[in-house]
Amino acid sequence: MSMTREQAWDLLREYNKEPFHLRHALTVESVMGWFAKELGYGGEAEFWGQAGLLHDLDFEMWPDEHCVKVREILEAREADSALVHAVVSHGWGMTGGDVEPEHEMEKVLFACDELTGLIGAAALMRPSKSVQDMELSSLRKKYKDKKFAAGCSRETIAQGAERLGWELNDLLERTLQAMKAGEADIEARCAAL
Repeated sequence: MSMTREQAWDLLREYNKEPFHLRHALTVESVMGWFAKELGYGGEAEFWGQAGLLHDLDFEMWPDEHCVKVREILEAREADSALVHAVVSHGWGMTGGDVEPEHEMEKVLFACDELTGLIGAAALMRPSKSVQDMELSSLRKKYKDKKFAAGCSRETIAQGAERLGWELNDLLERTLQAMKAGEADIEARCAAL
């Protein structure tokens, strides 16, 4: 069964209360929708976004069962099997997720999840608190500094770029563009929380 965006949002809110997690979900949703259009999957942008919105559905309540518990939750709701596969695959090799990303959308989600966290942390360090004035060179410096946003796995980001067949700088630049494109909408949604 496919879910509407409203149903997916309600499901996310059922299991996530922390503003940080909700903002991250909205950010990844926006980035995934942007990439769907950018990569020629415009007709699937809603689905890509929904995978981004729900990718960490289980993380706040069950961090030790991340990408395991979400399968149970989504299957109990009779979610589309492609959505379940996409959400579970974003944790491949990192968490309890044993499902490898196969579709290009799943590879983008795998690559961008950690990277959006890194870019978001870098934005908070800027006087503007925004990605709008962030340059790729600044992002590369933050990426290279292993102490900065240490919880964002550089290995996973690099592996994600490799799985997509992209240069790391291409992934960094495109994801930064995606976050710039969606920032105003994300801020408006977060203000309404």
